[in-house]
This record gives sequence, structure tokens and C-alpha cells, in this order.
Amino acid sequence: MAYESGALNAALAAAVGSDPDLVAELRGAFIESAARQIDLLGRARCDANWHFAALRLKSLAASFGVQGIVDLADQALEGAPGDPVVLRELAAAMRDFGEIPAADL
Repeated sequence: MAYESGALNAALAAAVGSDPDLVAELRGAFIESAARQIDLLGRARCDANWHFAALRLKSLAASFGVQGIVDLADQALEGAPGDPVVLRELAAAMRDFGEIPAADL
């Protein structure tokens, strides 16, 4: 999903222009927030917690124009809490951003 990082960068550049510091700050905020929701998905043991974290992840990704994460969040919404396939794919997608160590997801 190497295109995900590019899609995020393009969306940020379109929103804030050529301010590299602001782009970096917003990119970091997206990555931190997405990683937090993925962590909550990984720890969810009931349908409500899983569903809530997946919805938040979907909304976050949609607001930043990261369609691949939106699609994975939709898969999570259709799946059961702790779905290892979805969690593995989300972790791989986030590693594509190059700033999330594999051990953190």
C-alpha cells in the first residue's frame, strides 16, 4: 500500500499548501491517531468497543483522504472483534507510512 503515504501527503499539501512544518505536524497527528485506534481495535473484546474504534478509524482516514485505511476500517466493521486478518492488514498499511515501528502495532 505504498500509495497510502502519497495519498496522505497529497491531501495535506492540498489542504495547507507548501508549509512543510505544518504538513509534517498534521501527518504525525494522523499517524498517531490512527495507531491509537488500531491499538484499541487490537484490545477490543466486545462488539461495541471494536465497532467504535473501527468507526473512529474510518472517520479519521476519510478526513485525511486515505482510502485504503477507510476500506480496512470497513472490513473491521464487517468482522468480529479481534479479527487477526484485519489487524494484520492495518498494521501493514500503517508501516507503509514509514514512521511506525512494527513492534508498536
